[in-house]
Amino acid sequence: MTTSVADWSVKTERKGRRRGSRCPCIRARQLYFSFQRQAWGILGRHRDGCCRLDRQWGQVRMERGMLEPDGLVFGDIVLDRTCLFAHRNGEQIWFTRSERALLLAFSRNPHRLMQRAQLLDAIALTQTDASDRNVDFLVNRLRTKLGDSARAPKYIATQYGEGYVWIAKKQPAIARNLNPALISGLLAIAPVVQPQDGRLAKRVDAVTKKMRDMIVSRLGVDESVIVLAREGGSPPPGVRYDLKVSFRDNGDRLDCTATLREGPSRRIIRAFRLELSGVTLASMMPEVERASIGIAEALQRNLAEASEGLGMPVDQPLEIRLRKASTLLSASNPTWLEKGQELREARAQNPTSADLALQWCLHLFARLVLTNPFTGIDPGDRDEIESEIEATALDCLPFIETNPLLMLAAAKLLYFVDRGHLELAEDLADRAYTRAADSAALPLLGQLRQARGDFAAAVAFFDRGIELAAPDSELHLYIRVLKCIALLAAGDRKALKAAAAFSYESPHSPPDLSAMVAVLVTPPDQKLPQGIIDVLQAAGPEGARNAIAYTYMTSARHLTSPQARSNIMEGIIAHLSGLHGTDVAKPFSRKGSD
Repeated sequence: MTTSVADWSVKTERKGRRRGSRCPCIRARQLYFSFQRQAWGILGRHRDGCCRLDRQWGQVRMERGMLEPDGLVFGDIVLDRTCLFAHRNGEQIWFTRSERALLLAFSRNPHRLMQRAQLLDAIALTQTDASDRNVDFLVNRLRTKLGDSARAPKYIATQYGEGYVWIAKKQPAIARNLNPALISGLLAIAPVVQPQDGRLAKRVDAVTKKMRDMIVSRLGVDESVIVLAREGGSPPPGVRYDLKVSFRDNGDRLDCTATLREGPSRRIIRAFRLELSGVTLASMMPEVERASIGIAEALQRNLAEASEGLGMPVDQPLEIRLRKASTLLSASNPTWLEKGQELREARAQNPTSADLALQWCLHLFARLVLTNPFTGIDPGDRDEIESEIEATALDCLPFIETNPLLMLAAAKLLYFVDRGHLELAEDLADRAYTRAADSAALPLLGQLRQARGDFAAAVAFFDRGIELAAPDSELHLYIRVLKCIALLAAGDRKALKAAAAFSYESPHSPPDLSAMVAVLVTPPDQKLPQGIIDVLQAAGPEGARNAIAYTYMTSARHLTSPQARSNIMEGIIAHLSGLHGTDVAKPFSRKGSD
């Protein structure tokens, strides 16, 4: 008898969810989210078809193991699927929460009349006192940002007396704009000067070269700081920051302004004026040095702020802090397991700290993923822990908007509990990455792309993370395993065979977890190594059932594609069923048929 593995879910998990949390506060929050989901479900079923809520909008069909990349193209606008931002001719356009909610409603219901009442529903969670006027105001703001016109609309047409219609024709999808190569450089200096002034151009080249050398000497970097050609245009996409230095010859003085921005987000970090009096380079050097010191200090301060939080000592060198940030967000980091009592006491002393709250959530997360897979965890206990993680992470969101590292932690936690927060996790992670372009984000960004089925993008992020991680380190092994899981989910056994050609046995990973990785990547029709077989046989049927549940909850349930989930579960179920009989798979049932 062959057990189907098209889409697996744990029955015992459902029992735990029905039972609910034993904590009154958490139980109340569970009921709140349950009632909210039911209310939206009723609206989705009984409202006019135009305003039906499509909770599965992100799930797309799988073809040959890979899904189409993210990005919605309407005319000259490339719209991110989360509607957080758009691109037009290289320019990035950001949307507010209310604009984003409205844009999501429009883009998911193309060529359908959206009445004002329906659009009010869409923005209800972002504005408590919204009215018809708010809808009209937001539509006008969207038109302005999209370059649209009410008289000759390309995107949003007015149906007078009724509402609005999204009329833009969707074109083939393109790849998501975030790219793992974004962290390849630190600073690009872009001098700007009128092209016809050749004499001034030579002075500008000398000034910007000196400025670059002074910044490099203070930061201790070299190749990461470049000077663009005067006619070079926009900075390359591979830098964290860009410095635009504009020059104008005003007779007895050289007017100069410098603007330092974050590369991806375009946020201005510092802007100031330089007073370059005199005609010789030597006479300008004191002012160039003053400006260079200010720029270097602003860069150091911004980089330090981007790596603050999660208990990292602020007096450590920046390079060490950035490297440590990556390991703190690794699922295989045992540090969080050891800090449970310490964090409990710290939270009692400072209950309002979002940083400590998220550290506590990472401790709970570590308890779930670093448990012995053959021993397992009670479904009710798991549900209670995940409810606490979800509630705490959501409560922290308003207080972490300026801290990229904490945003990444919240995104990771909300993604892991798998309770309908995938869009929110993508939003947090993408914005954190555009703010900091930190390698700590790479594994999570890969997992989020994998959840959507964009396995090519996921592997690109994992490859970049592997390249940056120290060889044979805990982080290096963790990202290599993530890459193997992505290739397994994609059904790309050929690439998986090459990627899995390394030893899973590591001092950074418990032996039982190492054995689980080997079982996952071994094809169902291929014999396991004898050492792994011995481990699986020693676990017994109950241990096999726990291992299957562990695999689903940690590696498969987050994927929106049923075929991808099946690809993950197929091998482990086949191997364990072969050793212990098909009964070990009976706690699972097909989710799609419920």
